Amino acid sequence: MAQPHSARARAIEPFHVMALLARANELQAAGHDVIHLEIGEPDFTTAAPIVAAGQAALAAGHTRYTAARGLPQLREAIAGFYGQRYGVDLDPERVLITPGGSGALLLASSLLVDPGKHWLLADPGYPCNRHFLRLVEGGAQLVPVGPDVNYQLTADLVERYWDKDTVGALVASPANPTGTVLGRDELASLSKATRERHGHLVVDEIYHGLTYGMDAPSVLEVDDEAFVLNSFSKYFGMTGWRLGWLVAPPSAVADLEKLAQNLYISAPSMAQHAALACFEPDTLAILEERRAEFGRRRDYLLPALRELGFGIAVEPQGAFYLYADISAFGGDAFAFCRHFLETEHLAFTPGLDFGRHQAGHHVRFAYTQSLPRLEEAVQRIARGLKSWQG
Repeated sequence: MAQPHSARARAIEPFHVMALLARANELQAAGHDVIHLEIGEPDFTTAAPIVAAGQAALAAGHTRYTAARGLPQLREAIAGFYGQRYGVDLDPERVLITPGGSGALLLASSLLVDPGKHWLLADPGYPCNRHFLRLVEGGAQLVPVGPDVNYQLTADLVERYWDKDTVGALVASPANPTGTVLGRDELASLSKATRERHGHLVVDEIYHGLTYGMDAPSVLEVDDEAFVLNSFSKYFGMTGWRLGWLVAPPSAVADLEKLAQNLYISAPSMAQHAALACFEPDTLAILEERRAEFGRRRDYLLPALRELGFGIAVEPQGAFYLYADISAFGGDAFAFCRHFLETEHLAFTPGLDFGRHQAGHHVRFAYTQSLPRLEEAVQRIARGLKSWQG
């Protein structure tokens, strides 16, 4: 008889939304028009200049391993981007190219978290963050956050929840699922709070570029020793290319390179060559047009949901999500999502996927569909609320 699966595998929770997605796909296969507001993936395909660069890389035979830290010219391009966008003088040697933002999180958690130690994480937050910590035999200390603190960790919360096994804090700005952003002063306070406790500050900046009416500051503007996770998936629209990066202090690079060599050898070479086109002016112009479109979608869907009775206490400044309280309608979030999928063929995500704090009466809408589709979605929500029996 085979041995049972590992305790770590059993401890990592599945995405609750995947059951809904499977059902949504069944309904779609049966001929129903399903509107997908559940998946955190831009609806735009990868911009044409990036695709052309990838095709050229394939034609030129760039299909072999790269160095574990990634193509030198891509690391230089990323460093230059930090200088241009944030005014940060970043040494390319501190940049490691990873297989998606997930690869960056794997490196950071493997480097910084020993068995039995943990990071502080906001609850609600992106679930894979805590799952990666479990994978390295560490853990996540989930800190309940709400509208009063913009759904973000604060220096006061770090002080309150830090204990003998805490080795750092992981924050996200803009955040998933709430879309809130940390300002320079807030980042500086978090940096000070973690340093005073001899811990590390890790900042997920994966949704940088997707902010509306403002630009999110990078933690590197206030803390040169912070670890930064980023990705080509969201703003750059390269989800399926599986490419991200990690910025680390100089003292950490050698050990991170060793981990990368052993964990994944290198990020996809074709994707790295394609990503060189991300920083060209023509490409950035396309990406900025797309950012403006996401802003228009937010500006439509936010007041529309509020008018229907959803509680959205904090206006999201970034990403492409609305995290909504359904308390006014009663019932639990999973049943609520299931109702709209079955009756209105509209898919969105239950709060259970993002933590435990008040998760049972929150849902997340991703405005990753065109404005006409969002208008249709609002009509379906209005109709579905009349038939909902919470």
